[in-house]
Amino acid sequence: MNYFTTYIAEILILIFILITFLQSGIDKAMDWKGNTGWLKEHFANTFLANQVPLMVGILMIIEVITGILAILGIIWFIAYGESSFGLYACVLAAITLLMLLFGQRVAKDYAGAFTITGYFVVVIFGVYIMS
Repeated sequence: MNYFTTYIAEILILIFILITFLQSGIDKAMDWKGNTGWLKEHFANTFLANQVPLMVGILMIIEVITGILAILGIIWFIAYGESSFGLYACVLAAITLLMLLFGQRVAKDYAGAFTITGYFVVVIFGVYIMS
């Protein structure tokens, strides 16, 4: 348990990633129709309009994998003081956020794109301290 206090910042970042991405991935799975419907409208006037179900599916899978990696990262930090799974979770979270940022910018939802910045700062800090 000595590792818990040693790596508390890393563990808190991974808990943040876990809550953010696993909840989002599960929500997409549980409310597929609602999510795809809203996003079809969101991207209606863009070149991504016909790709919404594929994009939501890819994001859902990546978000769930990111959440699972965050769980493994937390366990590995507490049990072994080892950062590899935590780093993988942070990197995959950063890639996911860049994908979301791209979509928001294409849809000209600049306020939505700006919101992603706060998440990205936390995740990049995680990449920095875990690498």
